[in-house]
Amino acid sequence: MAARRPGDEQRDVIGERVLRIEDRRLLTGAGRYTADIAMPDQAYVSFVRSQEAHAVVTSVDVTEAASADGVLAVLTGQDYESDGLRTLLTPGSLPDHLEPTQPSLTSDELFPPPPALPIVVTRVRHVGEIVALVVAETAAAAVDAAELVVVDYETLPSVSDARMALADEAPLVWDSGNLCVEAERGDDALVASTLEEAAQVVRLSVHNQRVHGSPIEPRSALASFAADSGRYELYAPSQGVHRFQHALAKALRVETGAVRVITPDVGGAFGLRIPCSNEYPLLLWAARRCGRPVKWEGTRSEGFLADVHGRDTYCDGALALGDDGRILALQLDYIGNIGAHPLSSAVLSNLLRMAGPPYHVPAMHVRVRGAFTNTAPTSVYRGAGRPQVTYIVERLMDLGAKAVGLDRVEIRRRNLISSAALPYRTRLGLTYDSGAFADNLQKALQVIDWDNFEARRSDAEHRGKLAGIGIANYVESPGAAAYERTDVTVRANGTVHVVIGTQASGQGHETSFAQVVAGTLSVPMEAITIEFGDSDQAEGGSGSHADRSMRLGGTILVRACEDILAQGRLRAAECLGHNAATITYAAGQFAAATRSISLFEVAAEAPLAATAEISTRLHAHPNGVAACEVEIDPETGALAVTRYVSVDDVGRAINPMIVEGQLHGGAVQGIGEAVLEEVIYDPNTGQLLTGSFLDYGLPSTAETPNLDSRVEEHLATSNPLGVKGAGEAGITPAAAVIVSAAVDALRPFGVAHLDTPLSPERIWRAISGRQRSMSRQT
Repeated sequence: MAARRPGDEQRDVIGERVLRIEDRRLLTGAGRYTADIAMPDQAYVSFVRSQEAHAVVTSVDVTEAASADGVLAVLTGQDYESDGLRTLLTPGSLPDHLEPTQPSLTSDELFPPPPALPIVVTRVRHVGEIVALVVAETAAAAVDAAELVVVDYETLPSVSDARMALADEAPLVWDSGNLCVEAERGDDALVASTLEEAAQVVRLSVHNQRVHGSPIEPRSALASFAADSGRYELYAPSQGVHRFQHALAKALRVETGAVRVITPDVGGAFGLRIPCSNEYPLLLWAARRCGRPVKWEGTRSEGFLADVHGRDTYCDGALALGDDGRILALQLDYIGNIGAHPLSSAVLSNLLRMAGPPYHVPAMHVRVRGAFTNTAPTSVYRGAGRPQVTYIVERLMDLGAKAVGLDRVEIRRRNLISSAALPYRTRLGLTYDSGAFADNLQKALQVIDWDNFEARRSDAEHRGKLAGIGIANYVESPGAAAYERTDVTVRANGTVHVVIGTQASGQGHETSFAQVVAGTLSVPMEAITIEFGDSDQAEGGSGSHADRSMRLGGTILVRACEDILAQGRLRAAECLGHNAATITYAAGQFAAATRSISLFEVAAEAPLAATAEISTRLHAHPNGVAACEVEIDPETGALAVTRYVSVDDVGRAINPMIVEGQLHGGAVQGIGEAVLEEVIYDPNTGQLLTGSFLDYGLPSTAETPNLDSRVEEHLATSNPLGVKGAGEAGITPAAAVIVSAAVDALRPFGVAHLDTPLSPERIWRAISGRQRSMSRQT
């Protein structure tokens, strides 16, 4: 279906393939990113970062740097501490998935260390931590002077691997210990007894490697301080200005209203921009100290060192099966690498609740532990636990199929939750309200032509390649912050102005939000303006993350618009001289008998405005199936994903074109994670070994096949739009399905499992090792 333009005549645009409003601005270079913004008389900042993974800072000598040409100030942790400023708040536990008034992790399960300042005073805990900053007249002068700061260290033993960090003899990242989180959910005794008695038990240990989100826009900021008003102002890319505003106000010891945060266009986020970075309070502090605006533009190398990372989770899994292939019990034991500082409990909280989708699992037990290490902190990279759960469960399903002698598809069919069983409550308490899991599986099999794959495998064999096919089911459980707010105003000049706390970072919110408002008010899309990303304009909101924008933001837009229509109906009744109960509304017109008045004419009589807020999560469960084919060169181990299809139930798709873009983007990131990407630290020194794109691979068009995503719409029951979400769905099954296909391709060599990334070396070693083993056996 061809995409519609926003000005087309059709009024009900919800569910239409409308061209993105923001694209013309962004694609013609008219976007406005943080680095594009400047202030008069601004200075520039460069940060001095630790070159040690773990060490005591014995001295910081700024003498030479402070006297360098163009330098305005050189500031250290002792200066920050002397000014009485605070740490950025270490997040406690998020609200529980099932009961938002309760924490997902209790005080008996979460053990954060004492809060650390955003700039080191006495002890560094990972390479890249800030130990000083230089403010200078030019960016070049700041960088040059930063190299003149002399930091003396007393090196301490370090640990970079989460499992090793929990060993008794491990170096302590914090004096209180390396264990940050330990929690469990489910029925441990029932699962243990089932595993002992089951006809078949398959076990697998996996590692979802550490990755870097690598958004197209590096972190940057422009900070200023107005001495006359005592107000700070920060321009920075974020996923929620109010989250930053509250954190910065606490760190700077001022009232929340004394900090204004503005986020202009954002070049990608993927969870990296949810935590407020240490650089931001330091920049505001420097602006106040120097009496001038200061600007910082992070480099790619700084990003690899100091951006938050994702994944780095180990899991030991066990699946109990009957002889018929029915699942009897599932046991998962996770160890997550927290890094040097705790930024979010979201990933581990998600791991606790999400085991098992979308299968009927009579008994489940999950344990999670989080370990501190001398590495950059990890946080909620796209998917935030869902890909890890899908990975271990789907890999166990493949192994289980082999153990009981079933096809990989058949074992899944036997265990999928039927549509008749919905709503279905899992043993860990989540309720799946809608969906068609078996239908999704069947459609994916048809799209990829599963039944005729052996002919394609034979063709690849003739070309000297090993071909494989994989399948993976998934169910998401978006959690996210519960609060959101919008203010909608209908103006007499024929426009509708919307201010909302949720903001975009590339997803197309300007278009999707306008579609919801246009569809609900029955007005043209071009009449609608959307404003977000300014804490002075939007009074509250929790930002964009975890599939929440349309689910929560869309819901409050509908509520606000319905309130406006209710107000308008009463005023129209007065204008038309009819009882309000007799007034109808369609195509932007209130009507009674032969008379009518437009929404904008009613607004001319008196302003029409409404505020809507929400403080609950509106649970929904996006779900689907991915299938893919790969080819492997047995001589080199090089793997190519040759086909990739998915069937994704996103609930109502407000704009199917945007939804497909989100699914494709997630899938490409998942391909990168499965095949290319890995952040690596030297296990002996804690030094980062993948500090640039020379060492860290990202997927390009060369690694990406044509993506075929089929959108299904089984409406969620939790919200008026029926939205489930699409932002995290594409990445969730990707690693699982690609490994499934790779192992299938390697079946002549008896390879049962390979962890990601599926590098040529890893595959070649697996092939070579099995060849040597088989030759010895013969």
